[in-house]
Amino acid sequence: MSFTKTTELASKYEHLEKMSVADLLQNINNEDKTVPLAVEKALPQIENLVSKVVEKMKNGGRLFYIGAGTSGRLGIVDASECPPTFGVPFDLVIGIIAGGDTAIRKAVEFAEDDKDQAWKDLQEWNINENDVVIGIAASGTTPYVIGCLQKCNENNVTTGSISCNAESPLSKTANLPIDVVVGPEFVTGSSRMKAGTAQKLVLNMISTSTMIQLGKVKGNKMVDMQLSNHKLVDRAVRMIMDELSISETEAKSLLEKHKNVRNSIENYKK
Repeated sequence: MSFTKTTELASKYEHLEKMSVADLLQNINNEDKTVPLAVEKALPQIENLVSKVVEKMKNGGRLFYIGAGTSGRLGIVDASECPPTFGVPFDLVIGIIAGGDTAIRKAVEFAEDDKDQAWKDLQEWNINENDVVIGIAASGTTPYVIGCLQKCNENNVTTGSISCNAESPLSKTANLPIDVVVGPEFVTGSSRMKAGTAQKLVLNMISTSTMIQLGKVKGNKMVDMQLSNHKLVDRAVRMIMDELSISETEAKSLLEKHKNVRNSIENYKK
């Protein structure tokens, strides 16, 4: 039986150009509502992958996201948000996109078709057996991503994947695949829509669950977040006030002295 890209099957909606704005928005929203249900079905797969990422990171490993186009950009977004949110080094969760940084803003033609380049890109980071590499491709057929995971497997690097097609070539290559089958897109083949939303939800789950397991959250608070703007400083002060039941003045003083929320709380009245 040949592999079918369900994201590229014809949409059940026809003549989109004849719809009113209200109808377009309602129908897009109707399709979007199905995405969390598709993610729910994949929770056991997500759990398996997160458990392995946590295990590897506790042994000094890192997490890499590899993708092309929208998938690559989503991986970069998730990776880039980990340092400010959880106070981790910029090189703990790393996003790599086919075509390099230029491709973040502008499509690089045929970059995703090079099955050897991703492994070369990983060599710049001295990839090793402690690391985990997650390939992201809505179709599950991107050569750049599949080729990377194949080389990782050959070199005993743990691999995971996020695809929106069941039993895709990418899923069959990864040690720990995640399949979130969202079905045909509203605009046929436009995997930045439901597939992109599904990938973002899964990435949120992977990074957030991992960081919580690594102790980067206290209660439900981002106690290790970087204080990179006034809004975050104000949030940090409120967190300290709530946790310690102290005044704003005391909280600000603690924060100025200890530089982050965790240190402020742990060193209170020491």
